Amino acid sequence: MAQYPIVRLKADGFGPLEFVDIRLSPTLNIITGGNATGKSQLLKLLYASTRTLNDTTAFTKSGLAPSIADALTGVFRPDQLGRLARRVQGRARASVEVKYQGIGEALRFNFASNARSEVQIDSIPKVALTDTPVFFPSRELLSLYPGLVSLFESREVEFDETWRDTASLLGRTALRGPRGLAANELLGPILQEIEGTVIEENGRFYVRLANGSAGTGKIEAHLISEGFRKLAMIIRLVSNGVLLEGGYLFWDEPEANLNPSVQRAVARVILALARSGTQVFVATHSVFMLRELQMLVEGQPEGGKVEPNYIGLFREQQPDANVFSSGVRAESVTDPADLTSIAALEAESSQSLRYLEL
Repeated sequence: MAQYPIVRLKADGFGPLEFVDIRLSPTLNIITGGNATGKSQLLKLLYASTRTLNDTTAFTKSGLAPSIADALTGVFRPDQLGRLARRVQGRARASVEVKYQGIGEALRFNFASNARSEVQIDSIPKVALTDTPVFFPSRELLSLYPGLVSLFESREVEFDETWRDTASLLGRTALRGPRGLAANELLGPILQEIEGTVIEENGRFYVRLANGSAGTGKIEAHLISEGFRKLAMIIRLVSNGVLLEGGYLFWDEPEANLNPSVQRAVARVILALARSGTQVFVATHSVFMLRELQMLVEGQPEGGKVEPNYIGLFREQQPDANVFSSGVRAESVTDPADLTSIAALEAESSQSLRYLEL
């Protein structure tokens, strides 16, 4: 697994999150909630914190403060840093604590709602992180890869930095030797899903089909389905070692724009990565994806089981009123049936009842 997995997140006043205290699994974490409850914000907060501890060269409180500020600004792209604090009347502060297993103190920082780029660091871990964090947006990046990194370096663009970061990681070359063999072993079941391998030539990605002829065996990435392109991103990052027996994967809506059969393949890949040692964080509001992951987890063999956490984000309903609080709360459970509210599940159940009544 990741050498120093994330085991706890506490956030108060960050975006919509209010008094959030979440225990995390070192293997698989599945985040659910209705629209505007902060699923993507939570993923990006964990990613920005982890990226800072992975790539910083100044590992002190004073050195990390500007690095955290730059990461939050680049990943969330607010007009100024204080805009990431929860919106209330008057001034407020956002505080965050991210605890990594095995390296002492948590990363704790805070900033004011009127801050432009100032972050106060309260504590830091003893050492930097060795595993690489990866953020997958809801859209695949293989078809956008050509020129994307150079565009970030030469132009002011509206893409957040997760796109640039992931494109840079996709550009790493494949492993050779013993680690290359280990990557091929892990990729065996995944390669069966798209029946081919992923190659990069002259800044463009292709999928080479296992049984294709010279003329048909290599297909441009943007000409295959989006679901296969998402799986191909995983294949690339395993083959070049980024997600081989470690690392952190933050995947926002892996089910986006995919039909149920491809969602099932994606769910199998997610579980395979978690079992191989990557700490996986998935944000979804798809009941199909949630149930598919649950069934896969429950059907695991006894050895090397993935033990997921299900994290529900919700707004509390006020007593005796059809009004919900503005701040988002969170709960962390090991059984999705224990979640207080799964908005998509309730909506799907309601639709099923209406359909049966026709």
